Amino acid sequence: MEEYANENTYKRYLYFWSGQLFSLLGSLVIFFAIFVWITDITGSAVMLSLANFFYMIPMLIVIPIAGVLTDRYDRKKIILIVDSMQAFLTVILTIFFISGFTNIWLVFIFISLRSIFQGFHMPAISAIIPVMVPKDKLGKINGINFLFTGIIQLVGPVVGATLLFFFPIEYILWVDVVTFLIALVPLLLIEIPNVHINSENGEKSSFTKEIKEGFTILKAFPGLITILILAMMLNFLIQPLFVLMPYYIKIVHGGNNFVLAILEMILQGGMIIGALIPSFKKQWKNKVRSMFIGIIVFNIGYMLYAITPLGFYYTMGVGAFILGFILPIVNTILLTVVQTTIPPDKMGRVSSIISTLSMVISPIGAIISGPLSVIFGVAPLYLYCALLGIIITIATYYLTGIRHIDYDKEIDLNNSNKNEIEQNSNKV
Repeated sequence: MEEYANENTYKRYLYFWSGQLFSLLGSLVIFFAIFVWITDITGSAVMLSLANFFYMIPMLIVIPIAGVLTDRYDRKKIILIVDSMQAFLTVILTIFFISGFTNIWLVFIFISLRSIFQGFHMPAISAIIPVMVPKDKLGKINGINFLFTGIIQLVGPVVGATLLFFFPIEYILWVDVVTFLIALVPLLLIEIPNVHINSENGEKSSFTKEIKEGFTILKAFPGLITILILAMMLNFLIQPLFVLMPYYIKIVHGGNNFVLAILEMILQGGMIIGALIPSFKKQWKNKVRSMFIGIIVFNIGYMLYAITPLGFYYTMGVGAFILGFILPIVNTILLTVVQTTIPPDKMGRVSSIISTLSMVISPIGAIISGPLSVIFGVAPLYLYCALLGIIITIATYYLTGIRHIDYDKEIDLNNSNKNEIEQNSNKV
C-alpha cells in the first residue's frame, strides 16, 4: 500500500482542519436557531420529528454514492463544491426570511438540500485523514478532533441562543456564510494528496463493484459487522433524545432557549473532557470491552434525562455530561481501528458504508419519535429507549463472539490479511 502521510501533509491537515472548525461553528449556530424557530412556531413534537427525518433521509441515500466518488475524484474539489453549495442555500433561505416568506415546508426543503451536500462532505473529510495524518498520530488526531469539535459544539448553542435574544433569525443565518468564507481560505491554499485507485487495465470499476468491495473489506474485520449492527440499533434508540430535546426542555419542562443551550453546553463539555482521554492515552488494551462498557454508561446518562423531575435541570445536566464524556472515547477507539487498517484508496467507500449502516434506521427513529411521545410521553419514551439500549448491548456482548476478539493481536489488514482482501476484491 502506497504511503501518503508525512509531517508536511500533517501540518497542512491541521491548517485545513482549523478552517473546518469555523465552518462547523456556523452550521451549529444556524441549526440551533432553525430548530428553536420550528419549536416556537409550531410547538409540535411531530414537526421536530419531521425536520430531523428530512435531514437524515437525503444524507442516508447520498453517502454510499459520495463514498465511491470520494475515492474516484479530487477530494479537495468535492469539499469545495459542497461547502459552497451549502453557503449558497443559506443565502437563499435568508433572502426568503427577509422577504417575510417563512413557510415551514420551505425550511424543511432547506434542511434536506443541506443534508445532501453534507452527505458528500462527510466521507470526503474522513477519507483525507489517513492520507494526510501519519499512522502514529491517528489516535491522537482523532482524540484532538473530538476535543476541538466538542469545544465548537459547546460554543455553538450558546452563540445561537445569545444571537436569538438580540436578533431575528434572518440576521443569524448570515453567520453560516461568514464562517464558510473563513474556512474557504485554508481549503484553497493547501494541497490535498490524490489517492489513485488500482484497477485492471487502468479502467475505473463500476459503482456497484466498488461498493461491494467496501463490504468485502468490512467482512475481513472480525466482529466489525456485529458492532455496526449494534450501532444501528443504538442510533435508532437515541433518536428520541436528540429529536425531541427542544420540545422536552421548552414545552414539557417549561424552560427557555438558554436552558436548552446550557444543557447542550454540558453535553459538549463532557465531550471535551472525554476527548482528552484518547488524546493522551495511545493504547487501549481491550478495545471491545472498553467500547461496550462505554455504551452501557452512555445509556445510563440517557436514563437520567427520563427520570428528571419537572424543572429540575441538575439531574438532566448530569445525564448530559455522561453522554458527552463517553461518546468520544467509544468513537475514537472504533475510528482508530478502522483508520489504521483500511487502505487509503478504499477509505472513502468504507467510511461511507460504515456511516450508512450505522444510521440506516435512524430516520425511522426520528420520524416515529413525535408520535410515540404523544402515546407514551417524552420522559417514559426516553426511559424505555435507555433500558432497551442497555439490554441490547449486554446481549450482543455475551451472545456473540465479539468479546473474544483482541483487535491488537488478531486484526492487521495491512499485513496478514492484505492478500486475502485483495483476492476477494478482485472476485467482486
